Amino acid sequence: QVQLVESGGGLVQAGGSLRLSCAASGRTLSNYVMGWFRQAPGKEREFVAAVRWSAGNTLYADSVKGRFTISRDNAKSTVYLQMNSLKSEDAAVYYCAARNGVRLAVRPDEYAYWGQGTQVTVSS
Repeated sequence: QVQLVESGGGLVQAGGSLRLSCAASGRTLSNYVMGWFRQAPGKEREFVAAVRWSAGNTLYADSVKGRFTISRDNAKSTVYLQMNSLKSEDAAVYYCAARNGVRLAVRPDEYAYWGQGTQVTVSS
């Protein structure tokens, strides 16, 4: 089992920045891929970014490419999502997820472990 706890959400003005954190525990993450997803009201959960824990390979949704950065800190077993130039359409509940494997998957059903989510609100 992998336990995931997100933090760092909040209210930010359009154009501003936030950094989300996801603290992982329960397993060694070297064989895991960590992902960030988001879900706005009335919409399906969508892929944002993923990172392969061991090699550091990353993948981003086109909608966030160039604005968001996913990274991980091995010592803290924590993955981050740095979000810059935030737009109103970025507002959502953001979820951290983990999957055992090396492929940078983009479908929610490919991830077995999920955090509780953290709310990001963007004011215009």
